[in-house]
Amino acid sequence: MSDEPQSWAPRDSSGAAASTGNHGPTASGKKPGKKPGKKARPRRTGWRRAVPTWRMTLGTLLGLVVLLGIGIFAAYRLVDIPAANASATAQSNVYFYRDGSVIARDGDVNREKVRLTQIPPSVRHAVLAAEDRDFYSDDRAVDVKAMVRAGWNTVTGKGKQGGSTITQQYVKNYYLGQERTVLRKAKEAIIAVKLNREETKDQIFEGYLNTSYFGRNAYGIQAAAQAYYGKNVEDLTTAEGAYLASLLNAPSAYDVIAHPANEPAAQRRWNYVLNGMVKEGWLDAAERATTRFPTPGEAKPPTGLSGQRGYIVQAVEDYLNRRGILDAKTLATGGYRITTTLDKPKQDAFVKAVDENVMSRTSTEREADRNVRVGGASIVPETGEVVALYGGIDYTKQYVSNATRRDYQVGSIFKPFVLTSAVVNDSTTQDGRPITANTVYDGTNKRTVVGVQGSTDYAPANEDDVDYGDITVRVATDKSVNSVYAQMAQDVGPGKVRDTAVALGIPADTPDLTASPSIALGTANASVLDMAEAYATLADHGRHGRYVLVEKVTKDGAEIELPERTTDQAVSREAADTTTAVLRSVVEGGTGTAAQAVGRPAVGKTGTAEEDRAAWFAGYTPDLATVVAVMGQNPDTGAQTPLYGALGLPRVNGGGAPAETWAAYTEAALRSSPAQEFDLRPAPGSDEGDELLVDEDSDTSTDPSSSPDPDASPDSTSDTTPDSTPNGSAPPTPGTSTGGNTGGSTGGNTGGDTTGGADEGAVSVPDGNG
Repeated sequence: MSDEPQSWAPRDSSGAAASTGNHGPTASGKKPGKKPGKKARPRRTGWRRAVPTWRMTLGTLLGLVVLLGIGIFAAYRLVDIPAANASATAQSNVYFYRDGSVIARDGDVNREKVRLTQIPPSVRHAVLAAEDRDFYSDDRAVDVKAMVRAGWNTVTGKGKQGGSTITQQYVKNYYLGQERTVLRKAKEAIIAVKLNREETKDQIFEGYLNTSYFGRNAYGIQAAAQAYYGKNVEDLTTAEGAYLASLLNAPSAYDVIAHPANEPAAQRRWNYVLNGMVKEGWLDAAERATTRFPTPGEAKPPTGLSGQRGYIVQAVEDYLNRRGILDAKTLATGGYRITTTLDKPKQDAFVKAVDENVMSRTSTEREADRNVRVGGASIVPETGEVVALYGGIDYTKQYVSNATRRDYQVGSIFKPFVLTSAVVNDSTTQDGRPITANTVYDGTNKRTVVGVQGSTDYAPANEDDVDYGDITVRVATDKSVNSVYAQMAQDVGPGKVRDTAVALGIPADTPDLTASPSIALGTANASVLDMAEAYATLADHGRHGRYVLVEKVTKDGAEIELPERTTDQAVSREAADTTTAVLRSVVEGGTGTAAQAVGRPAVGKTGTAEEDRAAWFAGYTPDLATVVAVMGQNPDTGAQTPLYGALGLPRVNGGGAPAETWAAYTEAALRSSPAQEFDLRPAPGSDEGDELLVDEDSDTSTDPSSSPDPDASPDSTSDTTPDSTPNGSAPPTPGTSTGGNTGGSTGGNTGGDTTGGADEGAVSVPDGNG
């Protein structure tokens, strides 16, 4: 047998190879299985057998296209437009001074949404020129060519590129996230197509501008305008808008302040944007030629809640909630722009005055100085606008605001309300004499207050247990004599005094605003802001309107309606002006002489809380009412503490640091305003020159000027002397005879007042005169 390979084929009976269908010609001479005129395909051998034919390739491609189409269709049907991601909708509430400068932001995300109509056309065009010039003219939501080109550049090492339309970028920012995955990109494209069919171009563009990141922790065009140029988006110029649009490409790299070396690249991008605007017909070539690069301002640290910011935010939130404008839950959703009535120069002046007159006097070597707290509030009497608010040294160190807290006694700054109430109610002493500034009272220390039914067993002490003898109401006010004012409150009727205080602006629910003789000495725990409102009413001749802290509130460009401030004549002008006239002498020669440093006509009253736990000064000029309080509080336990030894002084009185702070602040706040004189119409008998109804032969003519003035500032001396005594019979000493109150009450007190009784002696009252 041959070693040659044998081909196998079927054979016939003779051993010859049998004829089969494709081997050899048929009887007709043609090969079977082939159509006439066609040659048989040669068999694919070797490596060619592994290469698909064009028919196979085409079929596969067609199959893939069909599968891809089915997949896209299924994905389109299955992928819904999702809810916005939390970070895209989060906004901070932004608080502004009345001049538009930012006070604080209280959210984690620095974003303020604005409407598209708020954004100048030139700024909108700059963004389009930078990111998607065909956005409005092209109905495509997805730029396939750009996506392919970006993908190719990424694969070939030319850098990662988005290749996305504005619609796609908005979808990524608002609905998805920033991760770079094929799945996210596919979802982005599908959602973009759907969104393009369901929302208008303006809606999509507005969303894009409010969600894009511009660097400096600024999300959205409004936050970017503030972060780079310190202005609202409405005020951006074309050049500034083009720079912000440039940042979208590389926010951190193009910040020329943070990275000065990158300024050439940033300017090239800026020029690209402007040239694109010219090319699209959005910017005149002549204007383009004169446009200069707008270098942004320095990056500012985040406006958190340190310093006075937190106190202000806290006060504004409470104001909005109490006035029924926005409750806490609604405000927490964010996005509100709140313009306050606070005046930045005046706010700064208040902080400076406190620093120079109180905090600079503290020392880490004195234990008492650890307890020093300061609160302040300043109101324009005519409008009720709060122009300055001092809550404490730092909100991050002292959380509770000393301007709005209601847990410290107000002391003797409450006394003017007693005099006001006496005039309002045409009140008389127990023996029937009208109460005026020149009415004589017994200023003996610890003299028992007498009511219509006799002794009340309430006998308050004067400051340092000083006996003043018979003195006028004016002098008793100058010296802040407790025994006189407690008796006067009883004569007027404690309930009526309380009603007058509420009418002036003290909240009716103020803690310890009790209708008893001790009300005169300031046992009530009103806040600094409450007292400022009441004193502003006196300054405005008895017209009262609630204080105003918020001027404007907007969200997403829509303004929220605020309640209109209304005023009424809470007390008669005669009553308010009488009190003002009497308070003048407190500053001119009484316990508040330190306030003379204001250098213009001013009135005021000093006050000291029980055990010297707080020292107050409340005063006003015709155009500004301000209250300052220095308080003692243990920083560890929160307990109220006396101020003995604080600021290096044996005692801290209202005529000292509080009055000095008041004068320094008020002088600075009104420095650019001309001094105004008080236009007063007091009740008869209120002028200093009015004669006293005291018998010239009386031997009870104690000279108050000879008595110590413990509440005056350390460097001041009182020159107050009693008014002369004219001819006439001496009135009975108050408390030795009974009479009735006039003005609607007969034989007794009305309006819910009490006569004190045996329990009066147990009432905790301020023990300081001023």
